[in-house]
Amino acid sequence: MTELRDLYPPIEPFEDGLLSVGDGHEVYWEQCGRPDGKPVLFLHGGPGAGCDEKNRRYFDPDAYRVVLLDQRGAGRSRLFGNVKANTTPHLISDIEKIRDHLGIDRWLVFGGSWGSTLALAYAEEHPGRVSGLILRGIFLGRQAEIDWFSAPGGAARFRPDPWERFAARIPAPERGNLLAAYHRRLFGDDEVERTASARAWSTWESSLCRLLPDIEEIESLAEPEICVALARLESHYFLNRCFLEEGQLLSRAGRIVDIPGIIVQGRYDLVCPPAAAWELHRAWPASRIEMVPVAGHSASEPAMLDALLRATDAFRR
Repeated sequence: MTELRDLYPPIEPFEDGLLSVGDGHEVYWEQCGRPDGKPVLFLHGGPGAGCDEKNRRYFDPDAYRVVLLDQRGAGRSRLFGNVKANTTPHLISDIEKIRDHLGIDRWLVFGGSWGSTLALAYAEEHPGRVSGLILRGIFLGRQAEIDWFSAPGGAARFRPDPWERFAARIPAPERGNLLAAYHRRLFGDDEVERTASARAWSTWESSLCRLLPDIEEIESLAEPEICVALARLESHYFLNRCFLEEGQLLSRAGRIVDIPGIIVQGRYDLVCPPAAAWELHRAWPASRIEMVPVAGHSASEPAMLDALLRATDAFRR
């Protein structure tokens, strides 16, 4: 049996900064790897998750010029946790401003989960700026996919015990729309309720991420401020249907018909079910899809990580 790949060794940025993008937002960006290497942009998930040092390590540092950015309201970007002027078109505009600021003509774009949504939206808006796409855990931002996460009858069927705890935080009369009920609490004035709701949201999401849930990981969630910011941004985007027209990313797939891509999808992904990845592959002839047989949603699951590293190495050449 072939040994599974692991991340490239730890690496530090050779340059970083904050770029003012308007509306009071400053977007954090960094560059790692080889300054004259093949440009690649890493787009994090969430929305609102931000980047970390492991995200630098999907790419051969001797071949790639790796650019990471924390999207509006996320990570090290300023106006942390803020949803003011924070929409998908704003994020696409920010990506273009970063590209122009760094003097990059075209780049490979790598995104997982919400990062796959944003990568597709960006590529369809600016196909001439994208040399290729590597996408994991496909989320197309459609109402059915949002309902899968936040309404009974979706992922709740596969994780009924954590779902019950997630729903139980909301009084029975409001459970007909859990997404709206959580959104009200996450943006409410009661700090205790806001934090408790954010932890319940994050616990439910974490329970879905791995093929075999990691109880320790679920119980050791991020500090309250980070937890609240992530839940706020996710609920903001989901309640607004990700600021996309219904079915937009599939209906505009013809715009990326000539862009090569690799779709990496966990066969047992409970956050972003595989049907969306298959639909995208069928609508995008230049794509190749790899259904990872023993994997869920998390990029850190061994088989998923191996597939992603093989994908970045394939584009390196």
